[in-house]
Amino acid sequence: MLKDLPRYECLLECAKRYPDMDPDAASVFMHLLRTADELFEVKADFMRQHNISNGRFTILMLLSAAGSMEGEAEANPPRSPAELAEMAGVTRATMTGLIDTLEKDGLVRREADPDDRRAMLVHLTESGWAFSRDILPGYFRRVTAIMDRLGGVEKKNLLQLLTKVRHGIEDASHVEADAAKTV
Repeated sequence: MLKDLPRYECLLECAKRYPDMDPDAASVFMHLLRTADELFEVKADFMRQHNISNGRFTILMLLSAAGSMEGEAEANPPRSPAELAEMAGVTRATMTGLIDTLEKDGLVRREADPDDRRAMLVHLTESGWAFSRDILPGYFRRVTAIMDRLGGVEKKNLLQLLTKVRHGIEDASHVEADAAKTV
């Protein structure tokens, strides 16, 4: 991503050449991309420090939040790989690979679903719980430090704005297809 974002005046000049360009939208978009890149790098740095991939971290966090530890299935239900894939926004094949690696590392355990012998359930092992208890507090301290400059109302407003941006992403996926139809 751009280290130094273009000045607004440069965007205004571009808008003269490209009438479909909204300089305000371009400026906000570039700032958002830059912020996202910086956030991604902060998270990647944390993951490197703890020698874990983002995907495996996500699965451990999802299982920790569900409280799916061995021996506590009634109070803290485990998750199926399909459920975890849906929650993480990855394919089932990707989830299988993540679970395989976590299982090899002794952080999760698969077992047959007692209600459906064809299905599997994923639990955190004691080692998985210990790793999660060690890594998650530092992760959440870092997230809190990043977001601490925003007040409560600002955080709620940002969530609403980001939701609108995600809807805009959906809308933009149709822009080129619609433009091609009119040519």
